[in-house]
Amino acid sequence: MFRTALRNVFAHKARLLMTVLAVMLGVAFVSGTLVFTNTISEAYQKSSAKGFDQVDVAVEPEHQDSEGDTVGKTAELTQPLLDESTKVPGAASAIGVVNGFTAIADKDGKLIGGGFQSQGGNYWGTKDTRYPLVSGHAPSGAGEVLIDSETAKRAGYEVGDTVRLSVDGPVLDPKITGIFTTDDGNVAAGGSLALFDTATAQRLFGKTGTYDQIDVRAKAGVSQTALKAELDKALPKNLVETTTGEQLAADQAEMISSSMSGLKQGLLVFAGIALFVGTFIIANTFTMLVAQRTKELALLRAVGASRRQVTRSVLIEAFVVGVVAAVTGLAAGIGIGAGLRSLMGSLGATVPDGPLIITPGTVGAALAVGVLVTMLAAWLPGRRAAKIPPVAAMSSLYAAATTKSLVLRNTLGALFSGAGIAVVLAATTMSGSDGQAPMGLGAVLLIIGVFILTPLLSRPLIAAAAPVLRVFGVSGKLARQNSVRNPRRTAATASALMIGLTLITGMTVMAGSLQKSIDKMAASAIKADYVVSMANGNELSPDVEKKLGRIDDVTATSPLRNAPSRIDGETEYLTGVTGSTIGELTDLKVDSGAFKVGGTQVVVDDTTATSHGWKAGSSFTVSYEDGEKQKLTVAGVYEGNEMIQGIILDNATLSPHQSDPADMQVMVKTSDGTSGATKDQLEKALGSNPAIKVQDKKDLSDEIAQMFTLMLNMLYGLLAMAVLVAVLGVINTLAMSVFERSQEIGMLRAIGLDRRGIKRMVRLESLVICLFGGVLGIGLGVFFGWAAGELLGSSLATYELVLPWARMAVFLLLAATVGVLAALWPARRAGRLNMLAAIKSE
Repeated sequence: MFRTALRNVFAHKARLLMTVLAVMLGVAFVSGTLVFTNTISEAYQKSSAKGFDQVDVAVEPEHQDSEGDTVGKTAELTQPLLDESTKVPGAASAIGVVNGFTAIADKDGKLIGGGFQSQGGNYWGTKDTRYPLVSGHAPSGAGEVLIDSETAKRAGYEVGDTVRLSVDGPVLDPKITGIFTTDDGNVAAGGSLALFDTATAQRLFGKTGTYDQIDVRAKAGVSQTALKAELDKALPKNLVETTTGEQLAADQAEMISSSMSGLKQGLLVFAGIALFVGTFIIANTFTMLVAQRTKELALLRAVGASRRQVTRSVLIEAFVVGVVAAVTGLAAGIGIGAGLRSLMGSLGATVPDGPLIITPGTVGAALAVGVLVTMLAAWLPGRRAAKIPPVAAMSSLYAAATTKSLVLRNTLGALFSGAGIAVVLAATTMSGSDGQAPMGLGAVLLIIGVFILTPLLSRPLIAAAAPVLRVFGVSGKLARQNSVRNPRRTAATASALMIGLTLITGMTVMAGSLQKSIDKMAASAIKADYVVSMANGNELSPDVEKKLGRIDDVTATSPLRNAPSRIDGETEYLTGVTGSTIGELTDLKVDSGAFKVGGTQVVVDDTTATSHGWKAGSSFTVSYEDGEKQKLTVAGVYEGNEMIQGIILDNATLSPHQSDPADMQVMVKTSDGTSGATKDQLEKALGSNPAIKVQDKKDLSDEIAQMFTLMLNMLYGLLAMAVLVAVLGVINTLAMSVFERSQEIGMLRAIGLDRRGIKRMVRLESLVICLFGGVLGIGLGVFFGWAAGELLGSSLATYELVLPWARMAVFLLLAATVGVLAALWPARRAGRLNMLAAIKSE
């Protein structure tokens, strides 16, 4: 039986090629994902570990636990603590580290790097081995700075150049006195690093006389653990905590691995769907191959082969195909992993140097996925073939699908579909987090149910295309009949495309609807023309609001200032605003009371009010971060949203209790409204600072919706994968269908249908099958998009369903294009058949 199986594989090389390609694509995406994420993760981990080579023990401030009504504070690392760390037995030296956000502009004034990747710190001079100088000398005073070599290379800076910097708001124009190299992970990821002398860094980052961390080096022969123990004895336990450099490197590696896991899971989901789609093609291929060899398998049964042996022979074929596909897929996946890494570089993302990582786990996963998927897909056709009675099969009397089997299939499909719809509809009535799992379960049940029912659905849906197909005469009529002749085959072929289009249509509906709801939210919650904030999400200096307020065209401003507090024994964050102008800048719907902010009067969002049992007129006691307590009165309760929520009070009340007031953002209203000239005027007033964003309502909504857009673009990539696999499936199905119908095609040629008509018949058949899959996919996608929107609507009051008709038309056109392209080779093959040879074929 083993030799028989191998002969069958080699006898059908061309027909199995498409199956190998389908499996290979899925395996390639799985192995490519693992190679890419392992390589990037390993490179970052080694790079970050190098960054801790100069640290044996790190001393950090310990966060003070909050007790009673006081707000937790963080201890400070002062100069005496640094001096004491240096004198500890076993310590060779100690360096105080200061760091903070520092944006470096390129020569065009644009921000280099992005957000958190733009950092600044202090340089300790010649004894600072963390940052070896490549050229120049150490900085001295506020007018001098060092920049890393990667940033200098990207922006074209050299020693002696003047560079534009932004440190927590203020704009500086220091001179570059030196360029250094670093293993800092942020720089490796495409960010930037600027270094000042220690006194300047402390002043710029608002940490005069204090440090963020103290890095202690051990003497020769002293272990990190021993040095840590000595530091723990000498330093006050309630103020600081110590960590070895090895532990810091391990924590960093774990953090990097955790951050990479999201990317890895997302890519593996795409690969899994490609494999899922490919499974239909594999099952379809083996079903047709087994059907074509019915007499051969029956003869094996007649000469003594058991059912188990026949099934085993089919599974051996699948095993050989799976091994070949898995090996070639692994090789292709390694290429994909290397290509993705190069692509990141070409897109401007800097990745630390390192070898391509191919782990035994990657090889094992590729082989397991390729072989198991193929064998599972081939098991059902093999089992079905083994159950064919030998005499019936040899006399061609055996019918593959009985009425009883079709009734059973349709009943099962109806039950799955009904259960799926019921669970999805039930999930739409739940709150966001509670409804996610039921909706996912309902979606899976419905997709399975529709897939089972696809043969039944194919007849009425394809029949609806009959009026159009009549235009093509006999070819059109034959194409329609051929499409419904074998409903199971049509269903399996169309399902591959259906799944891809279901996903992408559902996500497109959700993304469009969310964008509309976010636009409505921005329009309804904010009356301000502009919102000013830091590019990295850090706090703004209070000077920003003062500068904006001095512009002639600005009619009202208000900063949004966050501060922790204790209320009823729990930590609550307060939002400070300018009480006299906040009403002009916001348009929040008030449920009860009045929107009055000033003195001890505050307004509270509905969620916070409900959790504390407050209403208009309620009073509560707040404990500020300085420990002072005050009684506040709820003037009104408003409907919160993603942009504005929480307890809002006047900054005149809040600021005296803050040691270092800073603003998260500043809302601005101008006399001329939004315009390019007004925006330029605001940016110029802030010193054309590359680290400060000036955004109108559209910019705000676009930024919030950015992650949905990114997810959608990734899913478009998924669609491309699914379409590619689906094309292979359609080609495979049509090629085998042409082979099966060789005699029929020969007869059609003999009675007058020319080659052009034969080609048109095959193309129209392919077009009808793909459009059938496209209609099912788009229909399911719209349903899932609506259901997910209803779930989101429970927590997003402005949610509104938006159907992207133009994009859905494009998706349908894409399905039609797939049908036309996939039929090119099978149609050409059918048209070139010799009619006499075809008539004589069995």
